Amino acid sequence: MLNKHIGGAAMLAALMLPAWAASAADAPAAAPALATAAVQAVRSGQTTSFDGVVEAVRQTVIAAQVPGAVVALDVKVGDAVKAGQVLARIDARAADQNAAASDAQVRVARSSLELATKDYERQKQLFQKNYISQAALERAQSQFSATQAQVAAQLAQAGATRTQSGFFVVKAPYAGVVSEVPVALGDMAMPGRPLLTLYDPAALRVTVSVPQSAAAGLTVQSAVKVELPGLPAGREWLVPSRVVVLPTVDPGTHTVQLRLELPAATAGATAGAAPEVAPGLFARAWLPASGQGRVRLDVPAQAVVRRAEVTGVYVVGPDGRPLLRQVRLGPAQAGSVEILSGVSEGERVVLDPQAAARIR
Repeated sequence: MLNKHIGGAAMLAALMLPAWAASAADAPAAAPALATAAVQAVRSGQTTSFDGVVEAVRQTVIAAQVPGAVVALDVKVGDAVKAGQVLARIDARAADQNAAASDAQVRVARSSLELATKDYERQKQLFQKNYISQAALERAQSQFSATQAQVAAQLAQAGATRTQSGFFVVKAPYAGVVSEVPVALGDMAMPGRPLLTLYDPAALRVTVSVPQSAAAGLTVQSAVKVELPGLPAGREWLVPSRVVVLPTVDPGTHTVQLRLELPAATAGATAGAAPEVAPGLFARAWLPASGQGRVRLDVPAQAVVRRAEVTGVYVVGPDGRPLLRQVRLGPAQAGSVEILSGVSEGERVVLDPQAAARIR
């Protein structure tokens, strides 16, 4: 009986041992060591951000000058066009007939001038031989001058008709990008009705309204920066080539409008490709302001990770594991980037986001 109890206890211990060992094996492993850096508070010159929008310095709404049906649309939205390129055509059959009639009238007038010229030459020869009177010579000269005037009038009329015919062919006034085509093939074009909108991608600016105090603090142009959050990483920060403060103040909001001209190399578009910066793009202007400065939170630029539309950093939690946290970025400088929101001073961020993403 005693042996039976001993054997049962040993068997129970043997059954319990694997369960204990399995539970220990299933325990979470310690997170591997990762290179981290602390979020640092740095005192810097005070800057303020204002929301704005990208505009085209040169944007043209091309409208019809003559009535007629649209018979051809050679461009579409997003096409890059050259100066003088044909954009659209309006039915010009009646105008072509008028031009042909004017050309025929010019030929008739020239024939009359040729005849009047020969007659005047003969009258001068006869007058020199005293075969005709002075009055007859003057009548021939008057007829010759009148015929000359008729030819000049017909030539002017033919030129005006040809100019009118040119209005039926719509051409690009300068090289640019087509941003809007509000008409379709077969629509009736009327004088003043917009046919398409064209803008020059090489000349863009950011327009922003700021308080009068912020505009008065613009003493150093190089300190002004433009942020374009819609651009890929590394190209969202620009330094404007020129800052223009409009001399008028909005009486309703008491704000001043700033125009920050973007560098031409950034704004330009290549043929057949959509420009990165286009009118209507959201922008943010960072302006310097007077004061003793403010405290900004900086992290190394390599710690920032971007996934689709989410920007964040991996923050080491209390258990030592990295957790992805969404942040809002500010200006970058000297290998670090400012964090406007999402982290606190002293927290540690992972310098290798790819290694942190592999930890579960």
